[in-house]
Amino acid sequence: MYVDALGRVSNAQAFGAGAVSTDSVDLGNVTPKREVGTGEGLGFAFVVTTAATVAATTVEVISATDAALTAAILTEAQVSIPLADAVAGFGIFIALPPGRPRQRFVGVRTTTAGGTISGTAWLTSHALFSILAKSYAKGYTITG
Repeated sequence: MYVDALGRVSNAQAFGAGAVSTDSVDLGNVTPKREVGTGEGLGFAFVVTTAATVAATTVEVISATDAALTAAILTEAQVSIPLADAVAGFGIFIALPPGRPRQRFVGVRTTTAGGTISGTAWLTSHALFSILAKSYAKGYTITG
């Protein structure tokens, strides 16, 4: 899995309820409209670095008019991570729908029903995001 430091918006960040990523990606002037979700599938990868506590977590890709991701926030895409899945190493790709985002700055926001979760998030293409392959015990024996 490749993590581009220039697209990283959170680095093992501890998220509480309704927290936004510590950084954002600046897409530049919004006129002409920069539709980064059109063409090659782009979105945010989110990998859990410290397991969630208490309840499921909603991870949203958001856009805003300011770099701190606090003004005129729009939700561009979202997923829910059940508590049972929110363990260290769990990764998910949250795709930007075509024609999005609608504002200059993009980042990630998490919402938990109490408790916390820590994660790393970065802007990437779907082709560069891959879940590491799992190794399974072989179901056969070789005899000589």
